[in-house]
Amino acid sequence: MSIMETTVSLTSTRYDETLQQVPGLAPTDDIDTILMVRAAGGDLAAFEELVCRNQGKAWALAWRCLGDAAEAQDVVQEAFLRIYKAASRYRPTAKFRTYLYRVVTRLCLDWHAKKRPEYTETILSIPDSARGPEALFGQNELSGVVRECLGNLPVNQRLAITLRHYDGMTYDEIAEVLAVSAKAVDSLLQRARDALRRGLAAYR
Repeated sequence: MSIMETTVSLTSTRYDETLQQVPGLAPTDDIDTILMVRAAGGDLAAFEELVCRNQGKAWALAWRCLGDAAEAQDVVQEAFLRIYKAASRYRPTAKFRTYLYRVVTRLCLDWHAKKRPEYTETILSIPDSARGPEALFGQNELSGVVRECLGNLPVNQRLAITLRHYDGMTYDEIAEVLAVSAKAVDSLLQRARDALRRGLAAYR
């Protein structure tokens, strides 16, 4: 999908016009949601700006889930293509990021149902597993050890812990993305953390 470098001017006039067109949309809603509402109304420039603002974050989520950069790029392109085709049906019932991540995770789950990725990145450093997995996300994001352990998690656990620790989502937001309950998210995260601790302990 072609992504042009287009800047959308968020003037107060157009902002107010958009709010008047969509019941329930308030000035406090994030810019991405506003852009998506405009895209739903046929504003191609708004959609192009939306892609430019979010493709990097979407790719990072897909990459951490799939472990393959090229496949992640394909997933992201397919996600935005599907969102664009369904734009006219969009309703701002949640943040756009939640909507986007829901589409990306569905595509990742479909991908996993067909084949399992191989994590072949060379281990570059050995983290201190005694600090626990949470401390490793910010400081050792590219660590081969962490990626290997993360890649060994079941896909739902991997998605949950990625959304929580890389994207900073709340339990309720993760639940909406994964289409599960907040209680199920808590269970997924606990199992993922336990598995990461066990995996990291092997590298002491």
